[in-house]
Amino acid sequence: MPESPPRPPLAAVRPHLVRSPHGERTDPYYWLRDDERADPEVLAHLNAENAYRRSMMAAAAPLEEALFSEMTARVPQVDRSVPYLHQGWWYYSRYEAGREHPVFARRRLSMEAPEEILLDANALAAAHEYYQIGGFEVSPDGTRLAYCEDVVGRREYRLRFKDLQTDDTLSTTIENVEADLAWANDNRSLLYVAKDPDTLLGRYVKKHRFGEDPATDALVFEQTDLSFYTGVSKSKSDRFIFLHMESTVSSEWRYADASDPALEFKVFLAHERDHEYQIEHSGGWFVVRSNWQAPNFRLFCVEIGAESSRAAWREVLAHRDDAFIHEFDVFTRFLAVSVRTGGLRRILIAPLPPADAQPAPPPPAFYIEGEESAFVTDLGDNPALDTNIVRYVYYSLTTPATVYDLDITSGERVLLKRQAVVGDFDAARYRTEFLFAPAADGAKIPVSIVYRADTPRDGTAPLLLYAYGAYGLCVDPTFSSARLSLLDRGFVYAIAHVRGGQEMGRAWYDSGRLRHKRNTFTDFIDVTRHLIAARYGAADKVCAMGGSAGGLLVAAVANFAPALYRAIIAQVPFVDVVTTMLDQTIPLTTNEYDEWGNPAERADYEYLLSYSPYDNVRAQDYPAMLVTTGLWDSQVQYYEPVKWVAKLRALKTDHHVLLLHTEMDAGHGGKSGRFEHYHEVAMEYAFLLDQVGSGR
Repeated sequence: MPESPPRPPLAAVRPHLVRSPHGERTDPYYWLRDDERADPEVLAHLNAENAYRRSMMAAAAPLEEALFSEMTARVPQVDRSVPYLHQGWWYYSRYEAGREHPVFARRRLSMEAPEEILLDANALAAAHEYYQIGGFEVSPDGTRLAYCEDVVGRREYRLRFKDLQTDDTLSTTIENVEADLAWANDNRSLLYVAKDPDTLLGRYVKKHRFGEDPATDALVFEQTDLSFYTGVSKSKSDRFIFLHMESTVSSEWRYADASDPALEFKVFLAHERDHEYQIEHSGGWFVVRSNWQAPNFRLFCVEIGAESSRAAWREVLAHRDDAFIHEFDVFTRFLAVSVRTGGLRRILIAPLPPADAQPAPPPPAFYIEGEESAFVTDLGDNPALDTNIVRYVYYSLTTPATVYDLDITSGERVLLKRQAVVGDFDAARYRTEFLFAPAADGAKIPVSIVYRADTPRDGTAPLLLYAYGAYGLCVDPTFSSARLSLLDRGFVYAIAHVRGGQEMGRAWYDSGRLRHKRNTFTDFIDVTRHLIAARYGAADKVCAMGGSAGGLLVAAVANFAPALYRAIIAQVPFVDVVTTMLDQTIPLTTNEYDEWGNPAERADYEYLLSYSPYDNVRAQDYPAMLVTTGLWDSQVQYYEPVKWVAKLRALKTDHHVLLLHTEMDAGHGGKSGRFEHYHEVAMEYAFLLDQVGSGR
């Protein structure tokens, strides 16, 4: 007799009343929330779900292992980043054969000089299941190192220090901080941001003196407005330390002379609603990116000390309706500006006027051009101010990351490195396209596509559609060597640049947030239908994938249009929207009301409730689904996807597989380590290939 399939874990129903100013809701699986991650019953349920996932995917296990072997075989065992010169030292990171973590190193004046290891993350990770270096900073004189490490995956970083002259790591540790740091020019004082222990929001900017007791660290600033994220950084010129506060729709920056022992901060411009700005320093100017009377942003320069009067701001790069300014880098004589036009990210070189020049129209600017229909040019490591060389990175869905140095005066371009893909990879075997799909309301949605040149374009191929669509973040068409394992098995891969990102400018973002959020979901559905009609994929082999806010997207789509999809992968999905946004003790709640809405307001409450995936699960057929989460996730708490799966199991009317995978020793980004990461990718791809019948 054949063995009967294993029974899926069924979570107990224990009604819990969730109160709000606008009514009460009953949550049958609220008990699965354990903030301590220690409840034996909850952990047993997660382990049972993991065991069920392994059992249901046992037949695909050989494929999963083959995929993992393929993916890791493409990764160079020995690799090194392109070095960059900063304050007399060449800095770089490198990987050693068979090792999971990077080694951060430097050499004095020349790459022929002896190597000095700053941090060997392999040695630091040896005692931990999870290990990630969040960031590090070397003191201006090059003698001291501060670094942040995460040993759980929850982004509650531990700050540590190293004396680079003696190679000794100090016993001093400071727990639960953000990963951004800034050294003062005395080479002893370090500014860092301590987090609230409950919400994990960075709130307390403190100054630590190297070698002293952290208990004596002075409080420099306390953030009392919990709608703001707070950080610290150093100007590229090393002249200033910046304290920056960012909410969804507002900014405030403060600056202090990095050589001032008192580090007295001055407000650059007080925050006001609907004004976002960022600043940098070059020579006699502060350079400002601002959306003041410019929804797609423009660039200004202003003399130091005159910044509080916007009448003194001098426009360097004007606003354009068809170009969105993402970010910029400053040099002595010019700016390198990351601009998105036509849905693609490019670099614009714009001259910066000298500080003593009379106001005049800026000289002509020019773009660094791309080479394919869908591509990305991104700013690289450019620590030098007084140079004509701009380092940038070019990549596409078919071209691995390629680092260039461009002389903006002569136009000479030098190829420094193209990321190696071990094996017989040939970019000519693949095709990339960029098109616009019509939305039901008339909007044109950008779509990036890649597939093997020999994949039939006759409507028979399996199709995987990916999207994110939140926070104004853009999903650029970048290269993935792991993705080759799908493409080589006949998949067409597409990215839907849906509303909620900023691929088409600020209006594209605004039309996909708050009470326009449903556009994100309908855009994804409309792109799916367009790609099927255009014969990019088979109607019965369409798969969807999204993570975090993108997990919310595919989870909502599973409720609204389940029949369109054969399989869905929801990675760390934000699915219990209403309950989470009602709870101010949960990380990423109070500072995201302008992204999702504040359910204390009735209209927001009802709109959120109308699409919240957990609240809209109902008795209907759903696609096959694989849901992933991390027990220590600080961005989307693990219990959201766990509760969602429990509710789906209870209500769905189909017999399609529903699997939950919880990384018990990781957080939002999954496992740490350059090879370990591919275990989860291989699992996801094996699931997709098994569902569409392409498991070879």
